[in-house]
Amino acid sequence: MKRLFDLFASFFGLILLSPIFAFAALWIRIDSKGPIFFRQERVGFQGSLFRIHKFRTMISDAENKGSQITVGADSRITAAGSFLRKYKLDELPQLIDVLAGNMSLVGPRPEMPKYIDCYSDDEKNDVLSVKPGITDNASIEFRNENELLANSKDPEVVYINEVLPRKIFLYRKYAREHSFFGDLMIIFKTIFLLIKR
Repeated sequence: MKRLFDLFASFFGLILLSPIFAFAALWIRIDSKGPIFFRQERVGFQGSLFRIHKFRTMISDAENKGSQITVGADSRITAAGSFLRKYKLDELPQLIDVLAGNMSLVGPRPEMPKYIDCYSDDEKNDVLSVKPGITDNASIEFRNENELLANSKDPEVVYINEVLPRKIFLYRKYAREHSFFGDLMIIFKTIFLLIKR
């Protein structure tokens, strides 16, 4: 049921949102040099690696010009990127990953390998037992994560020591208790918060 819903929603979502995709792609291309999509290796179901799709919101080669964690008014963020990030539109291309089967609409957010290394074996077993998702309760709780980390002296340390443990708790809770109805509630809550924003 979950996979069928993912296939249906991602397929029709890509069709219905195609005007937004076209607008975002054109703006990104005009705004700065570089590819339209940002691709980065993430850890997925049962530890498999895949390259996530996002709209590029930063200058080209940004990861080699600063931290992998983006906080506050990062100077690497482009004008188009600032708008896309504000309304979470940069996440829309992950519908491609859902359609391809690497992700689900709802599930633990896929982390980079270096952060998965911070998990215990039990945490890995739980979190990686389900496909990663575009949204989940941790995404909702930490929807202003960039602003939170911007107020810290060392965002990387704060993320690993304070933010990540809470996320892992919520990821494990989802992995153990998820249901189709629960997924729908998370989707509706996410959409409501985006509209409210």
